[in-house]
Amino acid sequence: MRSIWNGAISFGLVSIPIKLMNATESHSISFRQIHLDDGGRIRYRKVCELEDTEVESSEIGKAYEEADGTLIPITDEDLAALPLPTARTIEIVAFVPADRIDPLQMDTAYYLSANGVPATKPYVLLREALKRSKKVAVAKFALRGRERLGMLRVVDDVIAMHGLLWPDEIRATDDVAPDDGVTVRDKELDLADALMDTLGGVDLDTLHDDYREAVEELITAKAEGHEAPAAPAEKDGGKVLDLMAALEKSVSAAKQSRGADGEGDGDAEVHPLPADRSGSRRSARTAPKEVGGKKSTSTAKKTTAKKTAAKTAAKTATKKTPARKSTTKSTTKTAAKTSTGSSAKSSGSSTGSRTAAKKTAAAKKTSAKKTTAARKKASA
Repeated sequence: MRSIWNGAISFGLVSIPIKLMNATESHSISFRQIHLDDGGRIRYRKVCELEDTEVESSEIGKAYEEADGTLIPITDEDLAALPLPTARTIEIVAFVPADRIDPLQMDTAYYLSANGVPATKPYVLLREALKRSKKVAVAKFALRGRERLGMLRVVDDVIAMHGLLWPDEIRATDDVAPDDGVTVRDKELDLADALMDTLGGVDLDTLHDDYREAVEELITAKAEGHEAPAAPAEKDGGKVLDLMAALEKSVSAAKQSRGADGEGDGDAEVHPLPADRSGSRRSARTAPKEVGGKKSTSTAKKTTAKKTAAKTAAKTATKKTPARKSTTKSTTKTAAKTSTGSSAKSSGSSTGSRTAAKKTAAAKKTSAKKTTAARKKASA
């Protein structure tokens, strides 16, 4: 990069010799003016009005024109001799947070390079101080015949300076703002937020000048004798007067664009699970237990059913209606019959057992009698 200005940064009592270089470059395609009849180039010539002759650049100076047309010549030596500390110095006047600088004031950007080995140490000192403080330096400097305002900040490991417009060079917005009385609904704001979220962020390094590329293709085609590239067909649709419709259409188009480019997360598709023969949905895996000791749905339903049955029984016992009484009586009679039957069966079984015991005792007595009679006969 070529240096366009040599001077020094005044940092308190510290002076840092630097070189000033343009930090940006224009890639715009420039055209020449030609004569349509014969293609001859149109040139601008610098002619002296008094002599009506063309003059060279080395013969041209500058002058200030008074209101009455009087010209006052001003030389470069006159400007260099001005009693200004900023004539060859970038004088730092303050350090402020970066958000204090209005972007409207931003102008041309420059890189500041240390001019020589002795300037390296103070240059690095200022750079690291700006990094650690997370602030920018506001400075005044003179360039191309006038004093300017600048902002110094760190870009990678280089101190960069942005030329700033003076505050009185920024026009007021009073005549630009729309008329009052326009109301924006919350739903419109919600759609605007959705559109912003759908468009998402962008890597600024991926952006490029499509118009310049199209012009280059046009020039190449014409130089090779080919036809100019056809313009793309305009999209259908026309003007959309309804703001809500325009926002909804924009959100839909942005989502489709993100999906086609493979960017963004997109909306997940939900597919229903297949049904088994009983018509219930089969889960692909066991559902996880809920946090906090919550019961499952089936357990909750069972518990609810039990509570309902208990409440119903309590109400049934409490209310004394004739129908309920008859039901109770019939239930009591049925229970009594059942109890009687059971008692009869128990009595029957116990009676059979007693009869069998009596028969056994009688048989034993008869056998004893026969044995005694036989003994008596034998003794006789």
